[in-house]
Amino acid sequence: MTVDTVVFDIGGVLVDWQPQNAWIDDLGAAETRAFIERVGFDKINFACDAGARFGDAAKDIVDPKDAALLAEYVDRYTRTVTDKIQGTWDILAALQAKGVAIHAITNWSAETWPEGKKVHPELGTVFGTTIVSGEIGIVKPSTEIYRRLCVAADVTPERCVFIDDGLHNCVGAKAAGMDAIHFQGPENLRAELTKRGLL
Repeated sequence: MTVDTVVFDIGGVLVDWQPQNAWIDDLGAAETRAFIERVGFDKINFACDAGARFGDAAKDIVDPKDAALLAEYVDRYTRTVTDKIQGTWDILAALQAKGVAIHAITNWSAETWPEGKKVHPELGTVFGTTIVSGEIGIVKPSTEIYRRLCVAADVTPERCVFIDDGLHNCVGAKAAGMDAIHFQGPENLRAELTKRGLL
């Protein structure tokens, strides 16, 4: 079956996410790194991508200063996603111009997704269907999240190519029946999409 639908990841593909920027102006680079490691921010963030809440996570942190810092994350979130990956947006526009269907699957907290759209309002309008992990309680690379996209967008997985900067998420997409491109920069992406006849 011909691939005629492109499904984007967002963070690390279309938007540059730098979580340390939530605190770096106040704490400095070294202390921010220490805080992120101390509280296990990456794992907390993944839990929140799956439906947990940052405020609830903060309550489980023993140190009151660390707990307060984590509790501020959602309010500071806009600082972490200030920059687009412009080359990918240019590719997205070229796909749209050719009439290619565009959708998105993102591991993103339901709390911070609205904050991200404040910085980049087009995230709310550019995709035909958007699956936000924190809103449904399922995260990549679970095959179920790719199936949810297909049902919502009324498309078979065989018609889709999924783009993600995480190889493990590409593996999940392939297990769900999609083609996948491991994002390694806009130039490589353009070449891969051209190879598939989409550009």
